[in-house]
Amino acid sequence: MKSLRFVLLMAAREGRASLARLSLLLAAVAVGVAALVAVNSFTDNLLESVRGQARALLGADLAVSSGAPFTPRTLEILRDLELAVGPAGEVSVARVTSFAAMTYAPKGGATRLVQVAAVQPGYPFYGHIETQPALAWDRLGDGGIVADPSLLSAIGAELGDTLTLGEARFTLTGVVTNLPGDVAVRAAFGPRAYIAAGRLDETKLLVVGSRARYEAFLRLPASADAQRLAERFRVPLSAERVTLRTVEDDQARLTESLGRLGRYLGLVALVALLLGGLGVASAVHVFVKRKLDTIAILRCLGASGRKVMAVYLVQSAALGVLGSLLGALLGVAVQLLLPRLLRELLPVDVVIAPSWRAIALGVALGVWTTLAFALLPLLAVRRVSPLAVLRRDYEATPAPRDRGRIAAAILLGISIVALAVLQAGRLGTGLGFAGGIGLALFVLWLGALALVRGVRRFLPRRLPYLLRQGLANLYRPANQTVSVVLALGFGAFLLGNVLLMQHNLLRELRDGDGGDRPNVAFFDIQPDQREVVAATLRKLGAQPGQPVPIVPMRIESVKGVKARERLAAPGDAAAVRERWALRREYRSSYRDHVTSSERVVAGAFWKPGDGRGASATPPQVSLDSGVARELGVGVGDEIVWDVQGLSVASRVTSLREVDWQRFEPNFFAIFPEGPLAEAPQSFVVLSRIEGATQRGHVQRRLAESLPNVTSLDLSQIQQAIENLLQRVGLAIRFMASFSLATGAVVLLGAVGASRYQRVREGVLLRALGATRAQVRRVLFAEYAALGLLSALLASGLAVLAGWALTRFVFEQGFAVPVLPLATLAASVVGLTLLIGFWGGADVYRRTPADVLRAE
Repeated sequence: MKSLRFVLLMAAREGRASLARLSLLLAAVAVGVAALVAVNSFTDNLLESVRGQARALLGADLAVSSGAPFTPRTLEILRDLELAVGPAGEVSVARVTSFAAMTYAPKGGATRLVQVAAVQPGYPFYGHIETQPALAWDRLGDGGIVADPSLLSAIGAELGDTLTLGEARFTLTGVVTNLPGDVAVRAAFGPRAYIAAGRLDETKLLVVGSRARYEAFLRLPASADAQRLAERFRVPLSAERVTLRTVEDDQARLTESLGRLGRYLGLVALVALLLGGLGVASAVHVFVKRKLDTIAILRCLGASGRKVMAVYLVQSAALGVLGSLLGALLGVAVQLLLPRLLRELLPVDVVIAPSWRAIALGVALGVWTTLAFALLPLLAVRRVSPLAVLRRDYEATPAPRDRGRIAAAILLGISIVALAVLQAGRLGTGLGFAGGIGLALFVLWLGALALVRGVRRFLPRRLPYLLRQGLANLYRPANQTVSVVLALGFGAFLLGNVLLMQHNLLRELRDGDGGDRPNVAFFDIQPDQREVVAATLRKLGAQPGQPVPIVPMRIESVKGVKARERLAAPGDAAAVRERWALRREYRSSYRDHVTSSERVVAGAFWKPGDGRGASATPPQVSLDSGVARELGVGVGDEIVWDVQGLSVASRVTSLREVDWQRFEPNFFAIFPEGPLAEAPQSFVVLSRIEGATQRGHVQRRLAESLPNVTSLDLSQIQQAIENLLQRVGLAIRFMASFSLATGAVVLLGAVGASRYQRVREGVLLRALGATRAQVRRVLFAEYAALGLLSALLASGLAVLAGWALTRFVFEQGFAVPVLPLATLAASVVGLTLLIGFWGGADVYRRTPADVLRAE
């Protein structure tokens, strides 16, 4: 008990006296905990908002959807579902048909691709769609059209203007200001436009080959169990290639996807906490060096080495608690920014409130990180001899290698892995992340060690004295070169990796803006419209590409087994949902050549003309390798297709690997020319049209003459994807900046650690005749070398990691954006110089007399 009282009292006294000196320890812990609490609290708020708004997000209790009009059998199953609930009339149903089309504003002559939804009265049953004016949605049945505000700005329209969709004209009666489940970035791919379902036929837009989504939303009485009904009817609906969703299904899906985003941002925040731990270790090491006299005196008074170590361990724990609490307060404030950064990506309105679970977890992890990183340098306290009071200036304290240090190092490694697994939520992800951190830190440590030893051994004597003096500071006793490079380098590595990934994911699209690659696609062209489209394009100065046929079809059977039987086979809900390859509608094509965006990986592609004649029975088919894997078929297997009610047997003769990122007509299934020539089909034509104004003119002319033809401008898709990646990248860079901030704290600690030694050296140089400008040059050489090494190592690591992710995960080419990466490197060097000069101001301000008096 006396020993415990002694430890606590000494820790309190030492803490009061040393709080200012350990302020950097507090800052290092606080920054890391702030990042972790901000992300985890935001994630908790996000998932809680999903739970609270799940019913409004779906808009109903049950939703069924299909890529084709509901079959008689589907309608029969839906009637059975209604009867299973109760008497007729207890279930309310609203239908919604969604498709893409071109809208045309006669007033200004502008056209725009829009996502049309034809809705029946009553939808949505839960939640409320807000419009301006307020009653525009409720009056949709009067025959008007309600659209996103972005459509009005894109075509220069105003409320009351006339818009055309296909062959129908609508009055613009309102704009949507808030939509449950809305993801703002989705509208960038085409503004939404809503019309009454009763006017859909007037548009005459849904023709052969048109893609549409047919949905029915059901509101059940309060006594009905939606999930039980879903389990009962999901399999028979799946046999009709119809999906069924419940509120619980959507909630689970959103919880998983949004939780994954939160965990990823949390791992980035965890890096800041671990780098903060590195700052803790550095600060404690310096603190122990400064307290050697006090430690030796305590040893002379009879205190054991373990008891003295316990004093400083308790003190570190207390500072860890204080720093973690400060970080938690900062994190609660920072989380207010995250919904703003991710607003366009979130389907819910996030209700912000402090998450006590996130705060408690952040404080606990902060304290644990402080103790784990502080233990290793504190073990040196046990070896401080009482004689150090007399001999410290002449005899350096050794750094013993004992079992305690080995155990502490192992504990530290286990702690890092455990923290990564805890934050990732999965063992494999956590281990992979910890391994990646370990590898990056090892490379940075190796680079810093090589710099220290290389400068010490190979520093040319012919270099100017001031430069040699600055570089020599990198290997002076008690230097902090390694810890500074680790902290700054890792923060810059994270930012550099985000920059590289964003550049390369967008590069393929940007490349499509130059050269002679097509940048506009025209869809839903009917057979008798091909010549009209080609003539119109040529007349307007654009060269049309070869029309590509598209034949809608579904799989009827695979290797003799009916698709309906396989879809209706027993299995859990997840298994039923994953049978997408059997359930989907295929938009296939026919040609006698392989395009540049695909390569044959199994079997052999047919030769031109092989599909014609009696010998071409059954027709050959070439499948995408991914779809073939899902279907469980290979070369030689038979697939029977339902082509608009006609059964067409085929035999797989080749498998292709398709680059789906290329802006070209790519297909899961390709047939030879001949067998499908008379099948109901539409065509797509690609063209290159220079200039946004000219593209708009061409789209407008086609919308006027052929309203069913839909055009897609690649530049709009490029802009939408860029906005999406920039939003995600901004959030990741925001969290990665905490790591760089922690690196700056570690650098400040390193400057403070050697402050006294630097002042003595600076005064000595001043006494020998050096000017303040020359002393500044010495500092410049040292910090420029530190910053440059950190930037170079971080850039090299970012390039390596970016290449690996781009090549093996996204499977596309890789390029280095030299100027942005160089700007990041220059910023790291500038930050290092700024902090170094600010922290080392006393080096050239102090006079020799001040130092002599201190002696």
